[in-house]
Amino acid sequence: MIQPTPSNPSATDAECVALTRTLRRRGTAVLSVFALVWAFAGASGLASSGAALAVEIIAVPATAAAFHLAYRKGAAPSPRLVSLPADWARSVGIVNVVEIAAIFAVIAACNATGHPAFIPPAIALVVGLHFVPLARLYDQWQYKGTAALLSAVAVLGFALIAAGLDGSVRAVVGLGSAVTLWASAYHVGVRG
Repeated sequence: MIQPTPSNPSATDAECVALTRTLRRRGTAVLSVFALVWAFAGASGLASSGAALAVEIIAVPATAAAFHLAYRKGAAPSPRLVSLPADWARSVGIVNVVEIAAIFAVIAACNATGHPAFIPPAIALVVGLHFVPLARLYDQWQYKGTAALLSAVAVLGFALIAAGLDGSVRAVVGLGSAVTLWASAYHVGVRG
């Protein structure tokens, strides 16, 4: 249920169901669009242009399928209603602004120090960590799993750099992040 707030002191069950459905749909859309972005970034790091094209061709229907899951007619309502903290929307905005600022800082720092290979894993780490507070703010505890998997992908990227395999970092981190975000999008789209 939606917790009563000063702006909404008595949310009805119908309002709770509608908000839960809306958040589920938006979450699935955002996750799948960013999965698509990561897939294209990962494909750009593949040595074979044929493999890159295949990833890009697969990525588009994978994203469309996530949208279909979220917006399909006759979808069962979420098995539970979200329980949002007071002022959750403002807090989500703050988390997202901090994430964007951190991404720009990472890009600037990596480029300024001459280490552009660190950009994909550092961004994946920032994105992963931003899911930690979002899990509570959206009452989507599966986002903790998203955070852990994206952070693991980032660590793998850093390990590849340490092993001198800089050339594979963009593909591994991009595709690993894409798969993680699609999995989360499908989960939110189907299970709520």
